[in-house]
Amino acid sequence: MRTYATLLSTVACLAACPALAQEQTSPVTTNAAVDGQSNTAAAQASPTGELGAGDIVVTATRRAERLADVPISINAVNQESLQNSGATDIRGVAQLAPSLSVSSTGSEANASARIRGIGTVGDNPGLESSVVTFIDGVYRSRTGSGLNDIGEIERVEVLRGPQGTLSGRNSSAGAINIYTKAPSFDFGGYGEATYGNYDNVRLAGALTGPIVKDLLAFRVDGVYAKRDGFYRDVINNTDFNDRNRYFVRGQLLLEPSSDFSVRLIGDYTRRDEKCCGAVYVDLREKIDPTPGTPGDFAINPAGNRIVQVMQSLGAVFPSAGDPYNRRIAQTPGRDYSNITKDYGGSAQVDWNFGGAALTSITAYREYKSFGAGDFDYGNLDLVYRRDDGNAFRRFRTFTQELRLNGEAFGDRLNWLVGGFYSNEKLRVADNIRFGTDYGAFAACRVIASANPLAALRAPRQPGCLSATGRAVLSGLVPGTTPAFGAATGTILAGIDRLSTLSDRGGIRDNYDQKSESYAFFTHNVFKITDTLSLTGGLRWTKETKSLDASFTNDNTVCAQQLGNLAPLLANPQLASTVAGILTLSCTGNSSSTINGKSISDKFSNDEFTGTAVLSWKPVDRLMTYASYSRGFKAGGFNLDKSDLGLAYLPQTTLAPNAAALRFDPETVNAYEIGLKYSSRPFTFNLAAFRSDFTNFQLNTFNGTNFIVQNLSSCDDGLNGADKDNSAATGRCTSGVGTGVRSQGVELEAGFYPARSVAITMGYTLADTKVRRNIVGSASGEPLDPALFLLPGAQMPLAPRNVITTSASWTPEIGSNGMSALFYIDQRTSSDYNTGSDNFPEKAQDGFTVVNARVGLHGRDDLWAIEVWAQNLLNQDYQQVAFNAPFQGAGSQAQVQAFGTAGGFATANQVFTSYLAEPRTYGLTVRTRF
Repeated sequence: MRTYATLLSTVACLAACPALAQEQTSPVTTNAAVDGQSNTAAAQASPTGELGAGDIVVTATRRAERLADVPISINAVNQESLQNSGATDIRGVAQLAPSLSVSSTGSEANASARIRGIGTVGDNPGLESSVVTFIDGVYRSRTGSGLNDIGEIERVEVLRGPQGTLSGRNSSAGAINIYTKAPSFDFGGYGEATYGNYDNVRLAGALTGPIVKDLLAFRVDGVYAKRDGFYRDVINNTDFNDRNRYFVRGQLLLEPSSDFSVRLIGDYTRRDEKCCGAVYVDLREKIDPTPGTPGDFAINPAGNRIVQVMQSLGAVFPSAGDPYNRRIAQTPGRDYSNITKDYGGSAQVDWNFGGAALTSITAYREYKSFGAGDFDYGNLDLVYRRDDGNAFRRFRTFTQELRLNGEAFGDRLNWLVGGFYSNEKLRVADNIRFGTDYGAFAACRVIASANPLAALRAPRQPGCLSATGRAVLSGLVPGTTPAFGAATGTILAGIDRLSTLSDRGGIRDNYDQKSESYAFFTHNVFKITDTLSLTGGLRWTKETKSLDASFTNDNTVCAQQLGNLAPLLANPQLASTVAGILTLSCTGNSSSTINGKSISDKFSNDEFTGTAVLSWKPVDRLMTYASYSRGFKAGGFNLDKSDLGLAYLPQTTLAPNAAALRFDPETVNAYEIGLKYSSRPFTFNLAAFRSDFTNFQLNTFNGTNFIVQNLSSCDDGLNGADKDNSAATGRCTSGVGTGVRSQGVELEAGFYPARSVAITMGYTLADTKVRRNIVGSASGEPLDPALFLLPGAQMPLAPRNVITTSASWTPEIGSNGMSALFYIDQRTSSDYNTGSDNFPEKAQDGFTVVNARVGLHGRDDLWAIEVWAQNLLNQDYQQVAFNAPFQGAGSQAQVQAFGTAGGFATANQVFTSYLAEPRTYGLTVRTRF
């Protein structure tokens, strides 16, 4: 109720001023020439020179057009709006674009963008995003590159819905197009300096001008940013999630005539940050108070046995009861080493032949992130990645795009044809290892899992048993009998050996994935009459991916564990715990039995996609449209060896199981109707949409490994088998169809009562739900039982309601050209779940984030001084909550649904979360010349 009250109050306070155009009154022009059209398009759009939001020029269709004349859903955010809001990367764009959300998890390299509730979790490098990112027309293979500070930009365009018939890489949910400032033939530049809390220092600047008058121009941008972290490590007395990065971009623009230009861009970004820490948000143990009666649960008054085991080994939980104290405890010597390097270059050639215009964009990018760190997120040393250079992700991507467009039949037909080629080489190197406390922790988990054994626990002794405890279990104490009969000795030997598992595991696992894609596309606008137009687009894409992987591991401890501990699997109290520990610690993919083994696989996908749009302008200021589009995202490989399962057990042939890492391509059919109204003082856009996704690619971390499944619905009913606790039930033997449906409405409005006043508002209602009768692949394999909450539920990380508003006032002060700035914006989100499995421990209540800025500017912005705050109200909220690695199993939801009968009499999984940033504030001084 609190969420809806917030939403209603936000709407009520703005009801008097129609809102929701995402722009202010300053015009946006294109970068040099776009498809043969010049920068004067914006000025020509409004003979008075007073531009409303609808007059902003965008290039979403690869043609320079007024935003109000583009028959697709798009947010266009200009440089002034981003600067006022304090956005320096795509995460900040979401504050102004209600249909967009951006989050990051274990590293800033693991960013994920969502549009209308649809996106791809970024932790698993084998998955590409459903929302693609382009910077100056160059495809960035992972969303994380968009979290770089990319300097001064011209504008950001957020295209909603499938893309692919216009340019570049195809996408199934949308695209983020970022256009940076181009070189100018007039000498100029800017410089700014910021200081804020958390010892935040940011220096940025640019210089541009002619090298050869009216022929060759240059531009150089640079940014340096440093800030303390907002987590405090109570063990090592240091901070985490700091900021330490720099960026430089150089450009040359050769323009020998108005019909020909070449733009060369080279850039380099480096980040060296301790990211990302996480806090404990739920340490409770849930139990089934009434066996046989589903729907209830209770909190174990005796406490969580997993937590107690960890505490007995020295663990501390500084965020217990208050995760927003932002205190964490990290294992000494296991600090994060998140060095990220992103660099490359591109060449864009625009050539207007007169009857047609050619655009060529050639680019090469390298993106490398190192991933060493403490991945149990606590001071107990359970699992980590070693900082020895053997834990990284490296993308090397070459792309080539060609577009040719022109007009025919007396300008009735505006046609475009093009092609796109991409070649990407991805190497993932991993060395994830069990820590020095893991063996003791695993042995104590076995002992603590049954009440008769729990009292005998001795955490730092072999097998987690004291001498007395060993004697009792072995029947050596008078009056007792061996606890497990003749198997007691074997079991004790197994537990003893398990407890010696210390600092063992991966040395170097290599995954080499090669992806080659090429496509041909066409996008054509035919003017049936002066007011009625038909747009038709078609694309054919073919993508081939191959994988080669090899593994090196020094875990020799567990060679006999499967046999030694097997008798415990017959004990109902111990079965689930022992099975989980054996799977994690002692199966082939976690031990030295994988040494010398390798896998390889290859597949290809091809698909036709397209779009059709009918648009009508009954009057000059109003446009209506209806559209259909089909999108596609290729399949790939889950780059997590745990998905291979039994492929790595001794004496097992590998080849038949290599394809177990594959996941299927994702497709979508999208429908939309909308209208756009634009006048000088008022703009209004309305869109109603529905997108049906088949084989939606879902990435889930279950506390041990990443699981990738394709969500589709079975044509025949599964009788609830997709919501049970079995991995064996719920197979579909008929056809499969839509697995996820996103539908809703988007409203955007803007009110511009005077040149110095701009008020905007956006509202997105996105009912983004998983369908019922869900299976986990195109072939109909059962849904993973941990995902039993998904069928029929709202998608994770997909708030149903989002409202954004902004207001700016720039009154003149006196007659000397000075002006003031008063700016505020807010984003209100309704409740949503932050975990891919929708466990209730990962729920996030609705919240509102407010940014504000007040400043004083000199004539022509020669100087400016501003004070600002982001997250002004210090709103506490989380980005993503997750199962703490290796620390327990089971959720409240599983106890409620299945209880004792389903093997979930107890759920002791510990949950952790990546929090959003707290309030930041500071002072910025700036000069432009």
